[in-house]
Amino acid sequence: MSDFGVLPAQTLREMVARGVISAAPAVTEAQIQPASLDLRLGTRAWRVRASFLAGKGRRVADRLSELEMHQMDLANGAVLEKGCVYVVPLMESLNLPAGIQAVANAKSSTGRLDLLTRVITDEGVEFDRVAEGYQGPLYAEICPRSFSVLVRPGMRLNQIRFRNGHAVLSDAELHELHKAETLVPDVPVISEGLGFSVDLRPAAGTLVGYRAKPHTGVIDMDRIGAYDPAEFWEELHSRDGQIILDPGAFYILVSREAVHIPPDYAAEMAPYLAMVGEFRVHYAGFFDPGFGHVAAGGAGARGVLEVRCHEAPFVLEHGQIVGRLVYERMAKRPERLYGADIASNYQGQGLKLAKHFKAV
Repeated sequence: MSDFGVLPAQTLREMVARGVISAAPAVTEAQIQPASLDLRLGTRAWRVRASFLAGKGRRVADRLSELEMHQMDLANGAVLEKGCVYVVPLMESLNLPAGIQAVANAKSSTGRLDLLTRVITDEGVEFDRVAEGYQGPLYAEICPRSFSVLVRPGMRLNQIRFRNGHAVLSDAELHELHKAETLVPDVPVISEGLGFSVDLRPAAGTLVGYRAKPHTGVIDMDRIGAYDPAEFWEELHSRDGQIILDPGAFYILVSREAVHIPPDYAAEMAPYLAMVGEFRVHYAGFFDPGFGHVAAGGAGARGVLEVRCHEAPFVLEHGQIVGRLVYERMAKRPERLYGADIASNYQGQGLKLAKHFKAV
């Protein structure tokens, strides 16, 4: 592979055909996204005492034997309880060549349920990072934080993106890309990525977000558009462009900017600065090529923000920068873009809950 950058769907298919990516059962077309591959849960889960990384020279299976509390068969569905930590072997495994590395992330709907889901590997020293040349299995560590969830084998909670070399745009390159492609409608805030802020002054009405209720029922991850939002979420309203975040609470908010990812680029949401406040934007997702792109049916799309407050109550104000988008080059343009002829739940989105809830 001579092209540097994030590997597109057509290259992922080649990797499956060559056995670089293998799976049992085989990888399906539905798993292949424009710039990533969805990963599927296997048939068994381990409830463990604590989150962990395998560490140099150690296998995840060995650590499971040290830390397991009990095992669960997922074949007929099983509930992963809020506040507990589980490890599930994934159906996919890797045989990466030299120079190819991977990064994983929770899918958008997973993040919007406050479902902390991270990939771990044998000998891994970081979450969601797969070293170049890695050969071995993949595991999902799952910790439901707001809602208990019902899962089954084959469910796709994580996605993985493959890179050849270093493809992240510098600030100077990002400025040039904005001049050519208009990444956001306003003057961009660029510092190790494209800054984005929170919208607490909606164009109509006073609804600015949602806060997860502390005591709710179980969410079946296979049920789409099935749940009444009022049973799981409290509406957040603001008339002065401010809200106060409560420690430990989980919020769904939306960015003020309508974001554009051009077809030859991909992006990943990342935290802005730890010093800006006692909260964290839970960065759940990749932004695929074509997100918010006119040719893919969008005219910019606002990013949904999954926010958790930490030690102290914090006043969040309209227009406050809360995160950044790190842009990367694609090795090749994907055959299909986000929102173009594929089932894209969030193209052209505004403030929106996960797809499991009825439309508000």
